[in-house]
Amino acid sequence: MTTDVLPTESALARRVTDWLEPKNWIIAVTLLVGWHTARWTGVAWGAVGAFFAAVVPLAFIKYGMRKGFVGDRHVGARPARLVVMSLALLSVAAGILLMVAAGAPRTMTALIVTMLVSLIVLVAITFAWKISVHQAVSAGACAILVQTYGVWTAVGFLLVVLVGWSRVELGDHTRNQVVAGTILGAAVAATMFQLTR
Repeated sequence: MTTDVLPTESALARRVTDWLEPKNWIIAVTLLVGWHTARWTGVAWGAVGAFFAAVVPLAFIKYGMRKGFVGDRHVGARPARLVVMSLALLSVAAGILLMVAAGAPRTMTALIVTMLVSLIVLVAITFAWKISVHQAVSAGACAILVQTYGVWTAVGFLLVVLVGWSRVELGDHTRNQVVAGTILGAAVAATMFQLTR
């Protein structure tokens, strides 16, 4: 993964934003929850979920960058963000249908349903305001890991704080957008995952 740092920005903030982007959190949480749920079978289901929730949207972002309607890999412009998020909604919904039809473990389906609901909430807010998706995804992933593995994994929230700092430091979000993303992401993910698994 290449990290392009502008002369005027913090190299550390850029690396944090790039390395701890939503795709990486999604892949990590699907595989970790999969392992806890059904060991290697669960990991395989986690890979299926990650494909629809992270890989397909990332491929669309790269396509959009090549075609010129997406300006950067973090989709900073709100109109482009809405297009990418809409495609992500369709992809995640397709993943859920496949997992249900193929008999995936309930916990794994619940995880992807949680991602879908979180994404719906983020899309609704994005129509009016640029809430931090980085924060929502990272905080949501940590909340799910706490429910899955126990309170010791709350240490992951230190990374969430680091991500929030990077988003503000780079000027991609305001503090309010970062705080809102953190609270919303954690609350929606924790509630939905608890209710559906």
